Amino acid sequence: MNAPFNPGRVGQRDPFVAFVCDETTAEALRPIAVELGWSPEKVNKGGLRNAVQTLSVSASPHVLFVDLSESGDPLNDINALAEVCEPGTVVIASGQVNDVRLYRDLLASGLQDYLLKPLNPDALRDAFAHAQAMLSAPKAPEAGSDRPHCAVAVIGARGGVGASTIATSLSWLTSEKHKRATALLDLDVHFGTGALALDLEPGRGLTDAIENPSRIDGLFIERAMVKASDLLAVLSAEAPINSPVLTDGAAFYQLQEELRSAFETSVTDLPRNMLVLHPHLISDVQVAVLVTDFTLAAARDTIRILSWFRSNAPQTQVIVVANKVHPAAMLEISRKDFEGSIERKVDFVLPFDARIASQSAKLGKPFAEAAKGAKAFAGLAELANRVAAIADAGERDDAPAKARSVPGKPGSKPPGSTSLFDRLKIRVPRKGK
Repeated sequence: MNAPFNPGRVGQRDPFVAFVCDETTAEALRPIAVELGWSPEKVNKGGLRNAVQTLSVSASPHVLFVDLSESGDPLNDINALAEVCEPGTVVIASGQVNDVRLYRDLLASGLQDYLLKPLNPDALRDAFAHAQAMLSAPKAPEAGSDRPHCAVAVIGARGGVGASTIATSLSWLTSEKHKRATALLDLDVHFGTGALALDLEPGRGLTDAIENPSRIDGLFIERAMVKASDLLAVLSAEAPINSPVLTDGAAFYQLQEELRSAFETSVTDLPRNMLVLHPHLISDVQVAVLVTDFTLAAARDTIRILSWFRSNAPQTQVIVVANKVHPAAMLEISRKDFEGSIERKVDFVLPFDARIASQSAKLGKPFAEAAKGAKAFAGLAELANRVAAIADAGERDDAPAKARSVPGKPGSKPPGSTSLFDRLKIRVPRKGK
């Protein structure tokens, strides 16, 4: 029951079963079931409670219809149904409560659709047609796919450099342009924007995983992930800020393991403090995208994070991306001096574009989607191409950039006693006297 969905494992599952609370709903369902070639005898009385009892001892159907009219707490009852419902089942519910928040919460819990009673025949036909389309659509490749899994971590050298924007854009491009089944995992549990950037409700999947790591398996992943498109799913959270998250990181690691089995690419939006708290999260990551900007503080932290990778994860290929780059006259540090200080080249430079950023937020679309045709899009597309090439090749394609340090003056002090600017090898213009 807890195994990941396998399209080849059809067994003796019924194509359709319904559990309703009243005869009026049953009468509305039976003729639609006959139209679709389903047995009208599969429309049962008893509502959600009977559904949970029945499915706990029998195989789940491909399409399940449940009536929530007698449910006092629909969300908790749907979660109870999820515990007994097999993977691959499309669940459609109906009820009498007309509330947008409930509708969104139910969809985030894994329901395909929620129909308001009394049932409209055309709405039923549309819901069932959508369910059948989902069942016949290509599923995410299994672990035995010819395309190797690629695990990507996106890390911001400083807060505000746009690492989350890069993570959502990279996920979207990987799924949309490279047609790889992609998972976006946002590990900023309290303030993550992975779901928000895609105009989705985050659901409780990530917080449930942290609270109960033993529940994490293929079935949990299937229900916890929020679909952004056919090839892109998101696992994010907006945990209450008065509730600290206490974890040893085991849940995060298990999530990465399950995502590796279920998707071709996983993109983890990884807060930089995770490198300190949970360094094991990088152990199986092939590509780390280090997002920075051309500032003194970012140069310092980029140096430290690159050093961390050399010592703790030499197997991971690091791609340095300078984001939100203003015109040269407005830069705190020039690109040349920045590259000299970090002793390697910056791989990609993405220009700052306030208009596209604003448009992206207003439309609830990834920055890359809103930036189509703009200069910023070209850099993001090249980044996605680079990651895809590494994934397909299954090996590194980088060469260490030569250090381009700024020569010190004769008679200068040892590095340990120089200023921070000197230690970063960045030239600062002197003020006139």
